[in-house]
Amino acid sequence: MSLITNVMDHSLDDGYAEAAARKRSEGTGGLPRTLRAKLGLAAGLVLAACVVTVGAAQARVAAPVVAKEREELIDRIDEETAAADRLEESVDELRAEVSARQREALRDSGGDRSTLMGILSGATPVHGPGVRLVVNDAEDATGGGDGGPRSTSGFSDTGRVRDRDLQRVVNGLWESGAEAVSINGRRLTALSAIRAAGDAILVDNKPLVPPYTVLAVGDGEELGDRFQNGADGLYLHALQENYGIRTALSAEDDVRLPAATSVIVRTAQPITEKGTS
Repeated sequence: MSLITNVMDHSLDDGYAEAAARKRSEGTGGLPRTLRAKLGLAAGLVLAACVVTVGAAQARVAAPVVAKEREELIDRIDEETAAADRLEESVDELRAEVSARQREALRDSGGDRSTLMGILSGATPVHGPGVRLVVNDAEDATGGGDGGPRSTSGFSDTGRVRDRDLQRVVNGLWESGAEAVSINGRRLTALSAIRAAGDAILVDNKPLVPPYTVLAVGDGEELGDRFQNGADGLYLHALQENYGIRTALSAEDDVRLPAATSVIVRTAQPITEKGTS
């Protein structure tokens, strides 16, 4: 309590008190006393008030201009966004028209083989019976042991699905009799690539997000049994048992796969009938 009382009684440091007393005795402290000093102080205050007033007036005048420019910028952004959407719709329409004309040309020259060609190349959407295989990271995304095939990958987290895991899954489904395959809605073709960029998995340079849903068109029950009993199905089962990777395989009556986003015809040869050149 004595310390608090002392602080309240001597709130001003003794040095400051002495300096203030000395200025008062010398006549240099407090407000200016001469007329010139008073006029100087008054002029300074008036100048400061003018600067503040002018600044406030300019800000008030500029506020509507800034608001108008902001609204114009927003309108331009909306217009450009709408134009980009229209262009995207136009591109989709043109792509569909090109695909339709390609199918028509193939139908005229190749007959029924054009349909099969479109399915196998991924140029046309397909649907039918098949399987749905969902592959997901382990719940804790950790685990693994020394000496296993995944311990040499350079990744410390062996509970995550890798690009080579999906490669084996896809190749196993093709080998088991799948007619068409997609991953997370992306149709795979003979030119599709499944790669890794860091910890991300890319399909045709597009990143995928787990869980990875693999759809395959084929004889559902037979396709699923062949895959599970094959080398790649057993590999996936080993990942589930040893590293906690979650999988779920089910036969479906109707799975739908979209067409590939871009199918480029690199080489073509006309079909000729027997006896003609």
